Amino acid sequence: MNKNEYAPYFETYISLSNQLAMPNDFLTNMESCVAFFETVPTDKLDYRYQPEKWSIKDILLHLIDCERIFQYRALRISRNDKTALPGFEENDYAIEGNATNRSLDSLLDEYKSVRNATVTLFNSFVSDELNRVAIASGKNISVRAIGYIILGHELHHINIIKERYL
Repeated sequence: MNKNEYAPYFETYISLSNQLAMPNDFLTNMESCVAFFETVPTDKLDYRYQPEKWSIKDILLHLIDCERIFQYRALRISRNDKTALPGFEENDYAIEGNATNRSLDSLLDEYKSVRNATVTLFNSFVSDELNRVAIASGKNISVRAIGYIILGHELHHINIIKERYL
């Protein structure tokens, strides 16, 4: 993937996912993500390794929220909408998401619904649409890069959970 298709900030996510075959690996990643979260001990779901850090349920809701936002960006860019798309404050979303009061099952159901919508959306794109580039959060981003960012972002957070929470 060409470096002008995404901001340097996303390099971590792209590097984690660049060996995957999009959109097919959206489903494979969904299955492994669900299986992973189902193995997290119940007493760890609301655990924070530091007071200001997110819980595991917060992270799962963060993945859901970000995927929805990136779907929207991919749709707009694929339709050749040149309107610059704003960023969002992920910490504000986590505070307002109220993941603590949700069950793991409800979060996983929402995650699967969002991921299935991502699969449907990305399966609808043709090559020209995947290669379109527009501005989001003040930087260039392509539809194709968005797909890899979604996949890599998920892998990144699962790695963090494994390293710092379990």
